[in-house]
Amino acid sequence: MARHWRAGAAGLAVLGLTLTACSGAKVGDSTSGSKASGGKCGTFNLAVNPWVGYEADAAVVAYVAQHDLGCTVNKKDLKEEIAWQGFGTGEVDAVLENWGHDDLKKKYMTGQKTAVEAGQTGNKGVIGWFVPPWLAKAHPDITDWKNLNKYAADFKTSESGGKGQLLDGDPSYVTNDAALVKNLKLDFKVVYAGSETALIQAYRTAEKNKQWVIGYFYEPQWFMSEVPLVKVNLPTYKTGCDADAAKVACDYPVYNLDKIVSSSFARSGSPAYNLVKNFNWTNDDQNAVAKYIAVDKMSDDAAARKWVDANPDKVKAWLK
Repeated sequence: MARHWRAGAAGLAVLGLTLTACSGAKVGDSTSGSKASGGKCGTFNLAVNPWVGYEADAAVVAYVAQHDLGCTVNKKDLKEEIAWQGFGTGEVDAVLENWGHDDLKKKYMTGQKTAVEAGQTGNKGVIGWFVPPWLAKAHPDITDWKNLNKYAADFKTSESGGKGQLLDGDPSYVTNDAALVKNLKLDFKVVYAGSETALIQAYRTAEKNKQWVIGYFYEPQWFMSEVPLVKVNLPTYKTGCDADAAKVACDYPVYNLDKIVSSSFARSGSPAYNLVKNFNWTNDDQNAVAKYIAVDKMSDDAAARKWVDANPDKVKAWLK
C-alpha cells in the first residue's frame, strides 16, 4: 500500500536474488514464468504483499485457482514495487490489491507497458492516523490534528527524540507521515513499528493498559472489530493536494483498491487471468478471511476453504 514507496536502493538492487516465493520458488527462477495458453492454466505467479488483508485476497484467489481451475500457484512474498518489477520478466502475473500507486502505474503501465489494470477489488481503502478508543474518550479533542501539539509530550518514547512518537508500521507501506508532521508543524517524530503485527500489538497494548499511542493505520482491517480505533481528522483531502510528496499537508484519499496484472498474463488466455479480473469482494469479506488467518491461526488454505464453502455464489461469479 505504499504510494510513496520507501524501499532502500539495496532492496531494489537484489531483485532476482532474494525474492522468495511461498512455494520455495524465487524471482529469477526461469521455470517460474506463466505457461498458460489455450485456456489451460499452467503456472500462476501471484504476488503477496506484506499485510494480512492482502494475504486474505491471495489465499482465496489461490485456492479457487488451484481447486477450480487446476492452476499451479506460486505465491511470492514481495514488497509492493518489487512485485511490479516482476511483471516485465514474467515472474509475477498478478498483484491483487493496489493502493493508488500512480507513480508505479506511470512507470510500468504507461512507460514500460509491462502491466495493465484488471479492475477494482471492491474494497475501499482508508489510511490515516488513529488513537485507541480509551484515549479518544478521555480527550475528545485529540481527534483534531490542530490539538496534537498540546499532547505531544504525552506521546514521547525512548525512540522519538524528545518529541511525540507517531507510530508507523512496515516501512514499505504508503506513508506521507513524515511530510505531514513537517508541513503541519507538529512536534512529533515518525517511528516505525516494523510490521503490521507489531503495529497491531502496540494498539492492543495501548488500549488494555491505557497507554498513549497515536499512529498510522488503515482499513479494511480485521483488527478494527477487536479494538475500534478512532481516526484523527487531518486537513481535508482535495484532489491534487498530495501531488508533491514533500509538500503534502492533507489527509489521505479514499482508495478504490484495484488489481494489476502483467501485460503478457492478460494476453495469455489463462483462466487464472479471468479469475483475477472477476475477483471482487467487500471489506467484510476480506476482514473475515484475514481474521481466520491472524486470530484463529488457520492456514491460508484452510481459511480460504472456509470462506469459499460459505460463499459459493460469489465464487461462481468469478469463474464465469
